[in-house]
Amino acid sequence: MTAGVEQAGVPQATSKAGVARVLRPALGLLLPVGLAVLWELAVRMGLSNGRLVPPPSVIWNTFNDLAATGELQRHALATLWRVAWGFVFGVMAGTIFGAITGYSALTHRIVDPTLQALRSIPSIAWVPLFILWFGIFEASKIILIAVGVFFPVYLGVMGAVMSVDRKIVEVGQVFRLSGVAMVRRILLPAVMPAYVISLRAGLGLGWMFVVAAEFLGASTGLGFLLIDGQQLGKPAQIVAAIVAFAILGKTTDWLIVLVSSPFLRWEDRFARS
Repeated sequence: MTAGVEQAGVPQATSKAGVARVLRPALGLLLPVGLAVLWELAVRMGLSNGRLVPPPSVIWNTFNDLAATGELQRHALATLWRVAWGFVFGVMAGTIFGAITGYSALTHRIVDPTLQALRSIPSIAWVPLFILWFGIFEASKIILIAVGVFFPVYLGVMGAVMSVDRKIVEVGQVFRLSGVAMVRRILLPAVMPAYVISLRAGLGLGWMFVVAAEFLGASTGLGFLLIDGQQLGKPAQIVAAIVAFAILGKTTDWLIVLVSSPFLRWEDRFARS
């Protein structure tokens, strides 16, 4: 009798978990959708003319027009391509430098002060220098994005390596783990949570830096749509480009969370997203 009740409860618990997985992302849509509905109602009721900040219906029509001509896809793919390559190069450099400076105290004393000084330089300040060095073509844009991605990843990896509990490393030494085994079974699990957070932070800065990068004489990209909308007096196009940045940025951030979640199943956290 008890076994039958327990077996009947398993499908119910599974169905509840499935519903929770569907509803959890939907909860994140409540705030932006609610604000969009309120603004649409405010414009329709005459509380605002919606000229400088167009209502969602106008922005949706602008999306459809840009998609129908193929401009939206072309500009979005160009921006995605730049962010992807800048993210790859920034993550590689940030991971290597962060691991070295976190592991070696001497390297930390030599390299970290300079990198911390470079980190405080605004993104726009690099623009004229990169134009002189690399021209106005794709190389300068990708390098600028990589610079934005580099610093959060570098800080995250360096801090994670430096904060590894010495007792855990000593346990590995007691069990006579080899260097590869020590990295795989102790250091990587200890560093991985902070590393994932640094990847997400670096990706967010990469999306911010791509706007500055596409100001470097770009003829394609969502940043170009922003400038084109400003010059032609099209606020709906400007807001549509901003919304496209938000959608692409959130999608890529979700992909990092999705890919990294199998590596973080061992965590026994108080709250899980």
